[in-house]
Amino acid sequence: MNTLPGTTLLTIEGDIAAQMVEALNTYVMQATAASVEKRDALWHRDYSAHGAYVESVKPNRERFRKQIGCVDTRLPIDALAYIATTKCYKHAVPKSTVKETENYSVSRVRWPVFDEVEGEGLLLEPIGEPVSQVIALPDADWTPEMIAGITDELPPQAQFARRLAAAGCRVVVPLLINRDDTYAGNPTIGAMTNQPHREFIYRMAFELGRHIIGYEVQKVLALVDWMSTEKAPIGVIGHGEGGLLAFYSAAVDTRIQSTVVSGYFQSRQDVWREPIYRNVWGLLHEFGDADIASLIAPRTLIVEASRGPEIAGPPPARSGRGGAAPGQLVSPPQTSVEAEFNRARSFYQHLGCEDALRLVIPEDSLPGADETLNAFLGGLGVENRGARVESAPTEPFGEPLDYEARQQRQFMQLVHLTQRFLREAASRRKAFFWDNTDTSSLTNWEASCADAKAYFWDEVIGRCPAPDVPANPRTRLLYDEPLWSGYEVMLDVWQDVFAYGILLIPKGIHEGTKRPVVVCQHGLEGRPQDTADPRIDSVYHSYAAQLADRGFIVYAPQNPYIGQDAFRVIQRKANPIKWSLFSLIIRQHERTLEWLAEQPFVNSYRIGFYGLSYGGKTAMRVPALLEGYACSICSADFNEWIVKNATYDSRYSYMFTGEYEMPEFDLGNTFNYGEMAALIAPRPFMVERGHEDGVAPDEWVAHEYAVVRRLYVQLGIGVRTEIEFFDGGHQINAESTFRFLHRSLNYWP
Repeated sequence: MNTLPGTTLLTIEGDIAAQMVEALNTYVMQATAASVEKRDALWHRDYSAHGAYVESVKPNRERFRKQIGCVDTRLPIDALAYIATTKCYKHAVPKSTVKETENYSVSRVRWPVFDEVEGEGLLLEPIGEPVSQVIALPDADWTPEMIAGITDELPPQAQFARRLAAAGCRVVVPLLINRDDTYAGNPTIGAMTNQPHREFIYRMAFELGRHIIGYEVQKVLALVDWMSTEKAPIGVIGHGEGGLLAFYSAAVDTRIQSTVVSGYFQSRQDVWREPIYRNVWGLLHEFGDADIASLIAPRTLIVEASRGPEIAGPPPARSGRGGAAPGQLVSPPQTSVEAEFNRARSFYQHLGCEDALRLVIPEDSLPGADETLNAFLGGLGVENRGARVESAPTEPFGEPLDYEARQQRQFMQLVHLTQRFLREAASRRKAFFWDNTDTSSLTNWEASCADAKAYFWDEVIGRCPAPDVPANPRTRLLYDEPLWSGYEVMLDVWQDVFAYGILLIPKGIHEGTKRPVVVCQHGLEGRPQDTADPRIDSVYHSYAAQLADRGFIVYAPQNPYIGQDAFRVIQRKANPIKWSLFSLIIRQHERTLEWLAEQPFVNSYRIGFYGLSYGGKTAMRVPALLEGYACSICSADFNEWIVKNATYDSRYSYMFTGEYEMPEFDLGNTFNYGEMAALIAPRPFMVERGHEDGVAPDEWVAHEYAVVRRLYVQLGIGVRTEIEFFDGGHQINAESTFRFLHRSLNYWP
């Protein structure tokens, strides 16, 4: 037969996998567009009074704080430290001051944030008591000296830190991690990349529930801690990346009374186009820029529609340096700024404080318009101070600054901090997962894992809607082998979105007989044919065909991790709406399991999973959440996964590769592969590992598998798990794993 009974003929032609990926891309884009209206359900704003409003948005503020990785306790601070060395220039003694005028002085300073991390920048101290206290944040590629007027690289208007100091404010200008790639890698192991410094920190931090954004917000909030000991009000102002940080800092800390966001504010629906270091898990699920502005209300917020930074992409790839994620920055379009501003204005209007929100459109597109700074000072209770544009006074003096050494110092501090969090991750997982589970019986174990399993799906993988259209199965005969027939299968999941694969059915199954199924999952850039076609010679060794020869029913699904960056872009689009690529994959497998269970020749209680490489990555996540899989085999992927993603000290790390989609937010503190396997328990679980497999050393694999083995023994089911080490590489070995499948699925032909 050309089709299976109960199905219609599959007629689609061309590259079905590519069409599937494009359909998923469209589905995610539609969900992104719908996120604006849907996020209102997550807010419960009380407009009855200002105090009641601030209290009502507190849960949203705390969720936002976690999403940007602003979660660690800062060190106490009672003073800034001046920076001076025994080197001198025009001075006989060490001096931290780099400029003095009749109104203020400029000094180099640092301040404590965490044990490994200090903030560093400039302090502009007025003569006499400050009228207000300001944290001024340059764009990432601007130095503090540029907006403080120490150098003449910016027009006088854009030197907003200097102008605010001249108006009587105490101003601190932090250094930001820039977009160069000079230090993005580990030269001691010969692993350098073209990732912007911000991306390099982002990748390791994201896996551990932190973020380059959160780290730099913490540097700002440490200054707020210090400034809060004085009576003068506190404001933040920033441009470009500094605008982002000023905006987010004010959103999470109500001690900030006035805020300027310049060259950043707009609709964020296309945030996936921006550099990956702006990727925030779940951002658009709950927060557009207008919603973040609602966390600042009723305090003063000035949106300055100046020209923002424009970045065509990461530093160019070159010999020995690659791996950066694509991403561009374009100046926020005025129409986008105005549309999002109008959304924000509605929140301020409901509170009766519309005057506290202002949109400024500078005529020359530069940051620091007179109207902006005067409105900002007004929000701090400072009137008629005249933050005017004027020429920068006097040339700087003091010792020459090594700008590169300062950038490297700040960069490496964040690397070392994140590596400490990596070392602590196992202890955090113990507190999160193992301390809340019960191994006294299988029943108690499964019950105690229920909350963790829901958390894994909702907060780590991301739970997208369940399939909501009929499966409408279409099939087409593809193989007619001596022992089995192979059919292409297409199943609808959502409107215009489908799952696709190849079903191998042994010949001669008697009516009424139900056989077990093995789902054979390909790896990166793979196709179902790679596993099912006995004529294809590859690392898969046609293992789906081999299993069909043994009498198993086999299904080889098409997963969407194909097309080079095509699927990675889906991941980028999915993350802001609190989905991942596996959010979609899980639902495709869910629909596939439903359909397989309906087939008269399938034993729905005995469906196993066996995946290689990225298919092994699937073997850890999908069976952990879908109970329809009776067992799982992870081949050529099982790992000390958190180290694999976040370590700075090994060439095995994804930190140095182009697989920028690998980090999963906060995975390190919640679920390593040992914990994922624990969610599969008490179902049988196996690892297949070649000694020469380059994904990791044997030691990493064995270390993590020990977690699994201990659990299964504690549960009294040690016979249900095993690991096979074999003399080979990144491939299917098909020896112990086949015996494991026969035993676990109770099938002995």
